[in-house]
Amino acid sequence: MPTKAPEDQYNAAPFVPEGADLGVLRQAAAGCHGCPLHRAATQTVFGTGRTDARVMLVGEQPGDQEDRQGRPFVGPAGKLLDRALEDAGIDPAEAYVTNAVKHFKFTQAEPRKRRIHKAPSLREMTACGPWLAAELALVEPELIVILGATAGKALLGSSFRVGEVRGTVLEREIHGRPERLVPTVHPSSVLRAQDDEDRKAAYQGLVADLKVAARALG
Repeated sequence: MPTKAPEDQYNAAPFVPEGADLGVLRQAAAGCHGCPLHRAATQTVFGTGRTDARVMLVGEQPGDQEDRQGRPFVGPAGKLLDRALEDAGIDPAEAYVTNAVKHFKFTQAEPRKRRIHKAPSLREMTACGPWLAAELALVEPELIVILGATAGKALLGSSFRVGEVRGTVLEREIHGRPERLVPTVHPSSVLRAQDDEDRKAAYQGLVADLKVAARALG
């Protein structure tokens, strides 16, 4: 019987070096074949930020611009997130920013057409979990801000519903560590609002949730 390819195991753990610092982790992640998403993506998009960051922001997965540039939250949603953080009293430069899934998942009608974001499956999120666990163990943030439903499910399980707990401080054990978490919406949802009024209300809601995070940090 032929041996399965690593990506068919849906497990990034064999690619995560033990005892590595963030630089070594980032280099190792570039060669991760822990799930099939690496095949179509341009590159792995690992987390960025301060190793001593007090707050870690966890989003869903890289988008089109992130996939091309190799850094998380550099597209329109990232720019909106930076503005919202500043309005809430959190310095974006002092945060560690990452995603639950490190490769861009998309659909594309034909070559050179626009790549359309596609939500990662629970299996893909679980496969990528060892990278997020390694980031948490190294950064040891005082607070995790969950950006959207996918990040919440990756950290808290498939029953997570962002609308039920957004803007509250949760205390849970994550990857063997007691953590405090504040869930909110993904900034891309603000950009998808139907009109200016809806977008303004959605942005204000995001800032209000981030202010809860700022108060929790003290």
